[in-house]
Amino acid sequence: MAEQDRGETLLETPLGALHRALGGRMVPFAGHAMPVQYTAGIMAEHLHCRAAAALFDVSHMGQAELVGGGAAEALERLTPADVQGLKPGRQRYALLTTEAGGIFDDFMVANLGERLFLVVNAARKAEDFARIAATLPAGVALRPLPDRALLALQGPAAATAIAPLAPALPGLSFMGVAETTIGGIPALASRSGYTGEDGFEISVPAERAEELAKALLALPGVQAAGLGARDSLRLEAGLCLYGNDIDETTSPVEAALTWTIGKRRRMAWDFPGAARVRAELADGAARLRVGLKPEGRQPARAHTPVHAPKGEALGEAVGEVTSGSFGPSANGPIAMGYVARAHAGDGTPLALMVRGKALPARIAPLPFVPHRYPR
Repeated sequence: MAEQDRGETLLETPLGALHRALGGRMVPFAGHAMPVQYTAGIMAEHLHCRAAAALFDVSHMGQAELVGGGAAEALERLTPADVQGLKPGRQRYALLTTEAGGIFDDFMVANLGERLFLVVNAARKAEDFARIAATLPAGVALRPLPDRALLALQGPAAATAIAPLAPALPGLSFMGVAETTIGGIPALASRSGYTGEDGFEISVPAERAEELAKALLALPGVQAAGLGARDSLRLEAGLCLYGNDIDETTSPVEAALTWTIGKRRRMAWDFPGAARVRAELADGAARLRVGLKPEGRQPARAHTPVHAPKGEALGEAVGEVTSGSFGPSANGPIAMGYVARAHAGDGTPLALMVRGKALPARIAPLPFVPHRYPR
């Protein structure tokens, strides 16, 4: 445990001591003490991930197994994803939706043959697990895995770097998942991540996490990176952060996440919120998630109002920024947000109210930096 200045007790991940030994600057995040950066700094860590390989601690995320006959069918009561069609050894990005058509959370689900493996967001894991458990039929059980850590090795050199410790992993296809050993340590690895780069997310017993992290950091080209770089990387990749870019007020259609809805599920329309999703697909959503590129070098942060331009003055308010920062690889300020559908076309000029001043911006296609997932 760690103490915040105001007395709030923070949880520690199994790598807490290692973060501090590496010079990590620890900050509160989703109830945990997490490294926002190390001595190299956020920009250097970001650029290193794009050029080579970076190791992130994402052990604050929630991990669980869903076991029992009918587990996939049971999970489909809460998600529009095609879980029953997920083949063994494969993983899928999915949404938990509300009856009102909002996004309760986004998560990963993998088919391990005799069980499903779930990874949910840190700030929502208690709510997610309670919601899932409450809907399960007899014979299906949810088993949270608080005794496991989660590491993310990300970057174009990740597969080459990890090969000496796990020769089979570079042969894993994108969104493939395998139970394996890495340097003799039992692990569950998926070819996935949230940076837009190639890489692996590795679930490992908590008591072996520091041993594995040290082994990975000793590999050529691998450096530690914190939450700051992870956030700027995912924003450049146009990926949503729950609580910022998606939440219970946003629908999959508004969020441009309708690709997560399985074809079979679109025929049955039997998932929570299906009525809203179906109506928005037919008639169009009132607002849409878009990329925004401010002119100049000043970033526009979350909650920045978005206006239609009107000569030298501001026009009507048409939306809001949900994530914004400087993109080291994009070499300029970037943002995502929601705007009224009439203003959502690529290249549309807009104005962002930053510190009382109107900052010119345009709608930009996502992602800002091309994905480099293996195919």
